[in-house]
Amino acid sequence: MRSIKYSDFHMPAEWEPQSGIMLIWPHEDTDWQPYLAEITKTYLKMASAITRYEHLLIVARHPERVKKLLHQHLDEQQMDRVIMRECDSNDTWARDVGPISVVSKTKPKGFFVNNHLLDFHFNGWGEKFEWQRDDVINLKLYYEGTFRGALENHSDFVLEGGAIETDGYGSLFVTTSSQLSPHRNQPLSKADIEKRFYALFDYVKRVVWIDHGHLAGDDTDGHIDTLVRCAPDHTLLYVATDDEHDEHYDDLTAMEKQLRTFRTLDGEPYRLMRLPLPDAIYDDGERLPATYANFVVLNGAVIVPTYGQPAKDEEAKRIIHAAFPKRDIIGINACTVIRQHGSLHCLTMQFPEGVLATRNEDKCMASRR
Repeated sequence: MRSIKYSDFHMPAEWEPQSGIMLIWPHEDTDWQPYLAEITKTYLKMASAITRYEHLLIVARHPERVKKLLHQHLDEQQMDRVIMRECDSNDTWARDVGPISVVSKTKPKGFFVNNHLLDFHFNGWGEKFEWQRDDVINLKLYYEGTFRGALENHSDFVLEGGAIETDGYGSLFVTTSSQLSPHRNQPLSKADIEKRFYALFDYVKRVVWIDHGHLAGDDTDGHIDTLVRCAPDHTLLYVATDDEHDEHYDDLTAMEKQLRTFRTLDGEPYRLMRLPLPDAIYDDGERLPATYANFVVLNGAVIVPTYGQPAKDEEAKRIIHAAFPKRDIIGINACTVIRQHGSLHCLTMQFPEGVLATRNEDKCMASRR
């Protein structure tokens, strides 16, 4: 087990160097079935964008089918960055299923593993949906040599990757609604959960609780990656609206007021950047949780969800580019994704530099032998 006495393990911020991104490919027995062709097109666009900048780990029930599709859309260099693993799944939300990586640069004498992948219990966001196949994906990936590091079993604790956000300086941001929602970690109290976070993430100096904010149609009970995201230089990007007639107005306004009271560990106010709330999008009369906060950070780019609303789509891309000025901005339409109540960030999980076992690393190891 890890020990802060001998190590400096921390969870890198998403904009720190990555070794790759994980996608779980949709198949006919997921909820994507009614529009499988449409969501597959979205995944192909995601795969094309990701492999322009870094490696892509694809978990697929039908890997040969997926490879055939990829060969039709990616060039040879991009295909060389794809790592394919065969594994069944209930669904495709890699952000909440995939392992959370913590890394260390310390190399003391004796046995030591620099990367640890924390494997938490996933139970379909509080037993709302089937999860049993999703909950064993990480173990299968580990035994296939997918990761450079140790897999830590934390199956006694429910934690989804979309529920936490780090600023890279020692603050961990969470929403009260998701952490205290039913069928997650009861009877643990807020204080109990904080203690668990401090034990799990050695670098965390404080847990910042956000008490407001929720999007209609969100199945996650208010995951932070739908509402507030961290960016370099003590920046917080957050969803806001000035439309008093929108059902989210009161809650998002209360969240904004709370964010204004937050201070960095140095006592300075955060740089706050407002993201527009997309105009309401409905499916069979149900409002869907469209949000620009659900962007994906890559090594040299940021993928921004768009919703067929040109003015707001462009405004969101402009604001996110201001937060990540050295990265390319890539817009990908997420209108099909939100029909299953998530967006682009929810589909992905990043691995810090050195965590994902890539083909190039394997070649280097072989040459050293």
